[in-house]
Amino acid sequence: MNTENTSESGSTAATPAADAQFLDAVEVRVLGVLAEKEAATPDNYPLSLNTLVNACNQLTSRDPVMSVTESEVLEAIDRLAAKKLVNAIHQAGARVAKYEHRMRIKWMLDQPKVAVLTILMLRGFQTAGEIRARVGRLHEFASVADVEKCLDYLMDKYPPLVARLNLTPGTKEPRYAHLLSCDEEGLDQAEASSPASAGGSKNDRVSLLEAEVAQLKQQVSDLSAQFAEFKKQFE
Repeated sequence: MNTENTSESGSTAATPAADAQFLDAVEVRVLGVLAEKEAATPDNYPLSLNTLVNACNQLTSRDPVMSVTESEVLEAIDRLAAKKLVNAIHQAGARVAKYEHRMRIKWMLDQPKVAVLTILMLRGFQTAGEIRARVGRLHEFASVADVEKCLDYLMDKYPPLVARLNLTPGTKEPRYAHLLSCDEEGLDQAEASSPASAGGSKNDRVSLLEAEVAQLKQQVSDLSAQFAEFKKQFE
């Protein structure tokens, strides 16, 4: 595979605030999908535009579910590329470009931290336990404590990439959210209007079971996508 390797200066390996603007919803979805598929379906990565659009719009393992067009995804890719968060790959003999994320380089993150951030980007506000239940295809954490260590690291970056939300009445475990789209003040406002803030933790066991079912469904979907890509080679 021939890839373009762009060097990053130490001053750019920073955080979203250094980019002068936050990411919009489509940019977050595109970036999250690229990081998800890198770990979950490495044989099908980097992603073609068609595969990327389908993954952005999938109905499982996404909160919220979105419906974005190819042109919207391409525009988001251009903006992310300008921020050095996405790179276009032109493979020898390939008819179309493929795309990869650069979060690991841009923000100096190892895979466990990329996995935690990715799940927050794709699934919204979550507790550390929910993250661990949902992140297995990207990285296997031995315990919730290991997830919390990654969350602490992401919160301690300057500026932070993740924030811990305040406990709301009826909840026992704090939830976490990424800060790629807004600062902590904006996040507090979004959290207050979230349906889950009314007492979602009493349904934690149900949520974890639903996460496991969704994970199994997504594994089947990914295998189907890989098989479809494989068949195209012989058509």
